[in-house]
Amino acid sequence: MTQPLIVAVDDDPDLLAAVERELRNRYSPDYQICCLPSMDEGRATLQQQSAAGGDVALVLAAEELAGAPGTEFLGEVARYFPHAQRALLLGWGLLGAPAVGDAIFEAIARGRIDHYIVRPSVPPDEQFHQAMSTFLLAWAETRGRAPHTIDVVSETWSGRGYELREVLGRCAMPHRFCLAQSEEGQAILADVGERRFPILVMPTGHVMEDPTDADIARFSGAPIEPSGESYDLVIVGCGPAGLSAAVYGASEGLRTAVVDAGSIGGQATSSSSIRNYLGFPRGVTGADLARRAYQQAWVFGARFAFMQQAVDLSQEDGGLVLRLHTGGMVTARAVVLATGASYRRLGVESLEALHGAGVFYGAAASEAPLVSGEEVFIVGGANSAGQAAIHLAGYAERVTLVVRAAALGAGMSHYLVRQVEETPNIEVRTGTEVVDGGGNGRLDHLVLRDRRSGEEERVDAYALFLMIGAQPHTDWLPPTVERDDAGFVVTGSDLGDGALHALGRRPMALETSVPGVLAAGDVRHGSVKRVASAVGEGSVAIQFVHRLLAV
Repeated sequence: MTQPLIVAVDDDPDLLAAVERELRNRYSPDYQICCLPSMDEGRATLQQQSAAGGDVALVLAAEELAGAPGTEFLGEVARYFPHAQRALLLGWGLLGAPAVGDAIFEAIARGRIDHYIVRPSVPPDEQFHQAMSTFLLAWAETRGRAPHTIDVVSETWSGRGYELREVLGRCAMPHRFCLAQSEEGQAILADVGERRFPILVMPTGHVMEDPTDADIARFSGAPIEPSGESYDLVIVGCGPAGLSAAVYGASEGLRTAVVDAGSIGGQATSSSSIRNYLGFPRGVTGADLARRAYQQAWVFGARFAFMQQAVDLSQEDGGLVLRLHTGGMVTARAVVLATGASYRRLGVESLEALHGAGVFYGAAASEAPLVSGEEVFIVGGANSAGQAAIHLAGYAERVTLVVRAAALGAGMSHYLVRQVEETPNIEVRTGTEVVDGGGNGRLDHLVLRDRRSGEEERVDAYALFLMIGAQPHTDWLPPTVERDDAGFVVTGSDLGDGALHALGRRPMALETSVPGVLAAGDVRHGSVKRVASAVGEGSVAIQFVHRLLAV
């Protein structure tokens, strides 16, 4: 395989020389370095590389080229290499300039660039290389070249093969999928020999044949099997709220355990790019954010039990007892409910039958490489649907976003609406719903209905990604935990008179109707369904835990 290109274009020879010096010194062993003095030469290089079947990992361009904005040239890159990262080279003195910030925001919204990078200073400029590594890792993940990637090989798209991809997605483990009869599958099987499908080929070379979810959890480092251990704090749920509570609880000296029916990240792992999360100007994937938070909590001393479903919560002998579907149990002085919510089912029988075979709940990040050059549809009008549309647009021929509401802005952030509207291969159909569909073993068509006229239309579809509504994971809770009509846990001042009587005092802001039990994140009635809000609630919950334990 020929080395992918890193291309830099700048018509100022001194500035270009500084960039070339840094690129060649650090990246020439693994990438071809191509530094060019004009847009025309840049275009010609991209055309030649595309015609030769090569690849381009990253394109850098000066803020201005031949009197025109460098974003214009970068906007042409996707025509030849849709997965290449594109960054505008900025001088340090331009940081913070309002007009420059506005131009960058506009270029990102229009899909012309991914972000900017500050020009290298006197070597060694590790800040420049940190940014470079971020761009190159983002490219590698889209091309299935991310470090520690797991290969999934199955005989079919659906069934256990799809379930394993879901499990790996919940574990935030980079993975790629191929059918056993494909060229890629045959190459893998030639190395590992005859196996029982589906198989996982781990980065270490270890092969797992039709592993259980528990096998994967143990391989990913979930060491405890709860059997009566006692903790200061048990957190149920390992999404952003639960991970935040784990980081703050463990770091502040509480003996902390986290239990989750899946693995890390919760619904956030389906977000391919969270651009408005504080401290990540380039954006961050939900999976990457979850991995970082998990590592923080682990090092602080939090313990994790994955693939362990909570089935009951009770008060016994002055403490709280959490029982699990495996028969295990843990006791705690305080519990934080952070079980989150999942996408609601569409309820169309013909499409539910194709779950994993072209019909997916979430999963836009992990399934994107499999829809290259195809027609795909997304149902949903919130930020997660918009993020999925942008991500899939880099792979699919066309993405259609199906929204029940009359306007896209009804449930989506303004910056994301702009980006969706400016992406040329995304079509938005408001006031529309999916009412039917099907295919012979795999999705091949959908039926859409205009909610105003009632008119129905059959359309070809290779994949359908469903991101609609939220169903809280609270069915397992006892009746003593007060919930609203939709099943979300009621806390604080929203609690009814009966709960106030049971507590015998005014409840704390995140406290439930059961003493010692708090709720944080999407599972809580009245919460703001945003990752940052869930993280904030998880950290605040620990302050209330300290107050409860001090009583």
